[in-house]
Amino acid sequence: MRLPHVPHRWNITPRQAIALQKSLASRVIDRPTGLPMNLVAGADVAFTRDGTECIAGVVVWSIPDRTVVERAVAVRPMRFPYVPGLLSFREAPALLAAIRKLRTIPDAFMFDGQGFAHPRRFGLACHVGVLMDRPSVGSAKSLLIGQHAEPGSRRGARRPLTDNGEPIGAVLRTRDGVRPVYVSVGHRVDLEQAVDIVLRCGGGYRLPEPTRLADQLVAAAKRGEPI
Repeated sequence: MRLPHVPHRWNITPRQAIALQKSLASRVIDRPTGLPMNLVAGADVAFTRDGTECIAGVVVWSIPDRTVVERAVAVRPMRFPYVPGLLSFREAPALLAAIRKLRTIPDAFMFDGQGFAHPRRFGLACHVGVLMDRPSVGSAKSLLIGQHAEPGSRRGARRPLTDNGEPIGAVLRTRDGVRPVYVSVGHRVDLEQAVDIVLRCGGGYRLPEPTRLADQLVAAAKRGEPI
């Protein structure tokens, strides 16, 4: 898959990274494209045991067929320290490398991480989505920022996620009785479409199938299993 040139370096200081997030956040488009969303690429990362490399996996999932269309893995050296709120600078280089390997062009990308629900409104799903200029959704397992009430116990129940009164995402129950996930806009979708994509990708587990399968893919790659 051909991607635009990345207009910035990754090996910068945390202070420079924060300034870059603030600058790029204005490029996020929180409107849907109006195109069908049937092929969703789930993306996730793992790290080598010595912490020197990032392993990225992408799984393209067909919603109508409920099948995997394609998988790709890439490994890149770690260039950035662990700093909460700046994870895209650790993970995005490997993720973009894996995405470039795809022969299939997904309709949307789903990241196991935050999008707009971020202190600077520019989490991983926003950063990679803007760099690709493709529809992107953040579906995170844990809360980074914001306040919310507990959603109902049934699948599809949701509550607004807000930060000082500003709506930044949705707290969504993806399966009856399990902990919710935190959904937010990445790029070229609105929140309603982001929630719809996550629910349509449900496979009977807490995590949507694309990111659940991407998590399994990078775990296998970390163990040295053939992909």
